[in-house]
Amino acid sequence: MLRDLVTGDLSALVAEAALLKPAWIQGVVVQAWSPGSDRILFLQSTAGVTELKEVAVATGEVRPVALPDYTSLSHPAVNLQGEVALVASGPTISARVISKSGEALRIHQRGTSESIPQDDLPSPYEIQWRAKDGEAVFGIYSPPTSSRFTGEGLPPVIVHIHGGPTSSVMVGCDLEAAFFTNRGYGYLAVNYRGSTGYGRAYREALRGVWGYLDVIDAAGAAQALIDQRLGDPGRLVIKGGSAGGYTVLNTLIRFPGLYKAGICSYGVTNLFTLAMDTHKFEERYTDSLVGPLPEAAEKYRAWSPEFHAEAIQDPVAIFQGEEDNVVPPSQSEAIVKTLRANGVPHEYHLYPGEGHGFRMAETRRAYYQAIERFLQQYVVFS
Repeated sequence: MLRDLVTGDLSALVAEAALLKPAWIQGVVVQAWSPGSDRILFLQSTAGVTELKEVAVATGEVRPVALPDYTSLSHPAVNLQGEVALVASGPTISARVISKSGEALRIHQRGTSESIPQDDLPSPYEIQWRAKDGEAVFGIYSPPTSSRFTGEGLPPVIVHIHGGPTSSVMVGCDLEAAFFTNRGYGYLAVNYRGSTGYGRAYREALRGVWGYLDVIDAAGAAQALIDQRLGDPGRLVIKGGSAGGYTVLNTLIRFPGLYKAGICSYGVTNLFTLAMDTHKFEERYTDSLVGPLPEAAEKYRAWSPEFHAEAIQDPVAIFQGEEDNVVPPSQSEAIVKTLRANGVPHEYHLYPGEGHGFRMAETRRAYYQAIERFLQQYVVFS
């Protein structure tokens, strides 16, 4: 928005564009002024791709800044000579610090060794489908990709539910997706309603219905894979962590048999506990996502997996950090207790020294090895 310093009027310089990341993500930079303050360079998300554009302050004219092969951009900065620098990546390019001056493009620093052959990295693209209420829902699909192996028929697919829940997944270099696609799985990252990057109305659609609408869209993702012939209907897996793990458990509860198995990492299982005991940064977050207490207590109970875990029938692998202060182990263990009592096939992995998200190399190695064994037992060879 621009303010006229004479009249005080506000006007939109760029209208109807998805510009910002979720407000809870720290250190977000999406725009930078040119040296002469006559232009603003900004990042815009469209169809799962981030583009760099610039707008003339005087006229509002917008034009793209070409960055071939890069689909995910962040942290733009401009020096006094007008050279713009960014963190950039693409489907087969891991994160780099690059700069552009005129038509000259330079690479200053690489985020990884870039040792993985490009033929072993998937080429993700956006798909969409219609929910039963007619609204469009989006996801980023990565097909099985390998330089060494080929397959026949429809592949098993990992349906990934991101956290946040107002985060999103963009087209870019996703090494977790590559881990699965290189082993013969498809990988669909669901940008369910509530995700950032598709406009304010799409993001705010989850207000008051977290635990309901995200689950509808997670189930819709499975049907979209079937309808678009992207995955084997009998070998679909739902996976997510934190808020995504919450959606995983609720989907298994409400749609038993739709997914062959579930993978839940440090997932929220009790909304009452989350609202009362969560860390200061997310205090009262559930007021907007579900509703304030005590008025919304009925929704808190209806959408808390802990109170309905007896409905889970499909195999589940649950992963948890022992020192997690956001979603403590007691939340995962309440689900594990019910699964054990009901004889539902499951695994529970508790990692010492880990919090909300796994950081140590040995933990991450054990985590992916455990997932691979679990999928072979309950999905691939079951």
